[in-house]
This record gives sequence, C-alpha cells and structure tokens, in this order.
Amino acid sequence: MPISDQQLQTWSHQGSVTQSKTTHEAIRAVLNSTDSPYYLKSFDDFLQGSYANDTNIYADSDVDIVIRLTSTFYDNTDDLQAGEQVAYQRDRVPADYELSDFKRDVTAWLRRHYAGVTVGNKAIFIPGNGNRRDADVLVSAEHRRYTSYSGFMDPQYNEGIVFETADGRRIVNYPRQHRTNLSDKNQATGSWLKRTVRVFKNMRNRMIEEGYLDAGIAPSYFIEGLLYNVSNNQYGYSQLMSVTNCLNFIQNSNRDNLTCANELHWLVRDYQDVCWSTSNYERFRTSLRIFWNSY
Repeated sequence: MPISDQQLQTWSHQGSVTQSKTTHEAIRAVLNSTDSPYYLKSFDDFLQGSYANDTNIYADSDVDIVIRLTSTFYDNTDDLQAGEQVAYQRDRVPADYELSDFKRDVTAWLRRHYAGVTVGNKAIFIPGNGNRRDADVLVSAEHRRYTSYSGFMDPQYNEGIVFETADGRRIVNYPRQHRTNLSDKNQATGSWLKRTVRVFKNMRNRMIEEGYLDAGIAPSYFIEGLLYNVSNNQYGYSQLMSVTNCLNFIQNSNRDNLTCANELHWLVRDYQDVCWSTSNYERFRTSLRIFWNSY
C-alpha cells in the first residue's frame, strides 16, 4: 500500500524560515562590514541551498551563504576557437588578489566576530548560538565558462562560482542558475515541484532513520536536480500522484541523460566533484523503491 496522500502532504510543508532569515541577516551584516579587510575589493553575497530554494523541511537547520569575489575572476576557455583563444589571452589581465587571499581574509574576519568558527573541506562553519542557526559560508570567486570571445567588450560566457577545497582543488558550480531554474519549473508545475522535493527529502530522512539508506548518500542538491528532470506534466492533481509519477520516472529513466538543475552539469557521473556518483545514485534509487513498497 502506498504512503497516504495525507502523509505526503504533511511532508510537503516547508520548514520554519524565521530563524534562518535572522541568521542570514546577521551574518550578512558582518560579511559586508566596511571594517572588513576585504571591503575595498568587489564582491557580492547570496544564499544557496534548501533555505534559498524554498525546499527546506523541518529537519533542516543550517543556512548556506556564498560570498563571491568579483574583482578577480577565473575562467574556462576550452570551448573557444583558436582565434578566440588568442584574442582572450591578449586582453587578459593578471589578478593581484587571489581567491586564497580572499578566503584567508574572510575566515579571519568571521573568527573576530564568532566563536567556534572552523574551516571545513569546502565551507567555513559558524556554529549556532541562541536564536542564530548553524551556518556555512562558502568563500568563492567569480567563474566564467566562455562560449565565445570576439573582444573585451562582447564576451559570451556562463557565469558561476569557483571555490577551493581543503586540499587545494578548485570546484566550479552554478548556484544562481540552479535556483532560477528550480523556481521557473516550480511555477510551470503550479508550485508542485518544490512541494514534491520536500516530500522526497523527508522520505530520504525517514529512510536513514529506519536503516534503508546511509547518511550522505542522497544530498538535497542532487534530489532537487533529479526531480528537476521530471516532465512538468507529471506534477499536479494530488501529492500522491506527483510523488508516484516521480518514483516511476526515477525507476525507468536513463541516469546518463539526467542533468543538474543548473543545466550545465550532468547529474550522475563518476569522479566529478559536482555530480552524483553512480553507486550512490543507484543505492538511493534501489532503497527508495524498497522503502516505498514496504512502508
């Protein structure tokens, strides 16, 4: 017997946003202080993750903030023609303030304002205190994936972020495209997409609690990307029908054709920092089927 529509509707509800909003505003004020050591550099900040995408559930507790250096940018010119490569290299100006400098300065600034700040593999963790929730600050720089280059005044590129891991690897991603595309598809599905994402995230958590799935196998980012691939006409009518259609899609689709919600990365690929590994994806898909059939 499938999970009842009533239970699925309960799981579709958004978690509290009040504390997340307060946390974001407080940390953002610190990051944008005119007294910071990096204030004279050009940078911006924005949210990413479940709270930013309105897919947070009651179990979500952290706030993900991106601070991005824009006075320096990094590039990928692999798609440029030979002549375009020459023109680009001719116009290129070396940076005098690197991503590593920016991360050093942001880390030091946050440690002046918050106790217990730690630098993880990807982000800086700020522990919650009182009404402030846990938060991750991802220090990044602008990244440009060039599609054409005819001169300094008319470049064509996909704009994203690049950040460094603890071992010095650089990872490129596109959180703004992810957020925009999710919102557009949510509107196109009559607001069913994000409700359904929240259902799957709650199911994922229940699967972990009951031993169907190990923690860390199915991050929220990949669940959002997976359901982004489901056709718009598969959403609607009822929460039960939307979830059932998505389950059928997951079981029957070709994983190699799935894209991330940003539409710039494949969703399932091995040895790619921004992709769901084949083994983890298959473990999630198999565990999901077993959980649904035995609930």
